[in-house]
Formats: sequence, structure tokens, C-alpha cells
Amino acid sequence: MELISKAENIDCMLGMKEFPDNYFDWAVVDPPYFEGPEKRMYYGSKISNRGIKRVDYPVSDWSKQIPGFDYYEELIRVSRHQIIWGINYFEFAAAVGSGRIIWDKCNGDSSFSDAELASISSIDSTRIFKYMWNGMMQGKSIKEGHIQQGDKRKNEKKIHPTQKPVLLYGWLFDKFIPKGSKILDTHLGSGSSRIAARKLGYDFWAFEIDSIAFQNQENRYQNEFSNSELFIKNQTQ
Repeated sequence: MELISKAENIDCMLGMKEFPDNYFDWAVVDPPYFEGPEKRMYYGSKISNRGIKRVDYPVSDWSKQIPGFDYYEELIRVSRHQIIWGINYFEFAAAVGSGRIIWDKCNGDSSFSDAELASISSIDSTRIFKYMWNGMMQGKSIKEGHIQQGDKRKNEKKIHPTQKPVLLYGWLFDKFIPKGSKILDTHLGSGSSRIAARKLGYDFWAFEIDSIAFQNQENRYQNEFSNSELFIKNQTQ
């Protein structure tokens, strides 16, 4: 049976209204949760201490897209389980379960955060994923995420200010989400979650309100699977 991989350029609140209660087995989401550099349309210093110019990402004003409590109510309505990034910024953290995922970025002395935090509704413990993610410094593999990838040509190209690595989503899906599950991502962004879902064989639906970000991820997705159908697990070796 052919996998479903459906992405729409639409407000997620409108998109979720089209689905009945508990339609999705899992929602894995990374909604905007703070105002700051995204207002200036970029992340990072204008010129790094090594003389490298920053990348400007043409996205809309995200401060207008920070979801309210009605978003989380709707998310929990349409999905049985949830993984929600940025949970430390939300007052309702306890409402979506006590489980936590810590993504250790292994970024050394960088001025960026050392880690990112997500809630997970299916467990009540904390799990850590170590994967280097700081500019050109990216992890080697899922098993050796703390080791820098030596060949920069193999690095994941960044197309979005808050892009997360495909291997992070691959680890999440493989470790916590049973095969045959239907996955929803309400804020698709760079499309990393969509690529990981396809490679690991999950049916996947997503929404992205920003038209530029949507087209960028669509191009990335099409390029990924026109060139290769390698499974993400091959990258763990």
C-alpha cells in the first residue's frame, strides 16, 4: 500500500477542523513559542566570529503565529498522543503528560541554547537524544550524534530558521511511535519530519501557513526522493 505524505499550505486551525476526534495516532509538532530574531527575519549573528555571513530566511512575521490555548485543545482533540517541542515555554505543560524529551545539541560554547525540550504524552520519564546542530557543525549519525560530521558535503542543508534535523525526527519516530501510526505535524517548517516519516514508512499529514516556507520544504521533499529512497536507519551505521 502506498504511503500517505500530504502537506497543505493552510492555517493548521482550519486544517485540524477537517478531522474527527482521535483521527491521528500521534501529533509531533514544533509551534513558534517566542518572539525575537524571527521578527528580524534571521537567526544568528550577521557575521560569525569566523567571518561567515548569516543565512537570511524569508519567512513571515512569526510573532503573529504563536498559538494560543485553543490550538492545544484542538491538537489534543485530533490526536491520541503528542510530542510538543518548546514545552518549557507553555503554562499548560502538565496537561499534555509528564514525559520529556531533551535534545542535546552538543554545541559547546555557542551562544545558542544547549538543548531543546519537548513533552511526550506516552511516557512519564525523560529521554535524551544527543545530536550536534550548530551551523556547519552537525552530528555524524544517530549513534554518533556527539561526533561532528567530517565531510561538510554530507551536512543537511538548512532552509528554515528553526529547522530540526531529519535524524532527530527519525529517532523520535523509531523509538516512540509504533509502525502503522498516522502522524500529524501542524507546523511543517523545513519538512524534516515529513522526510523522516517517509523514510521510515509512516503515513503523514502536515500544515504550514507560510507560503515561502511551504514551497521551500516541498522542493526539498521532492529533491530528496527524486535522488534517493535510502532509509534513515542506514545512516545510523
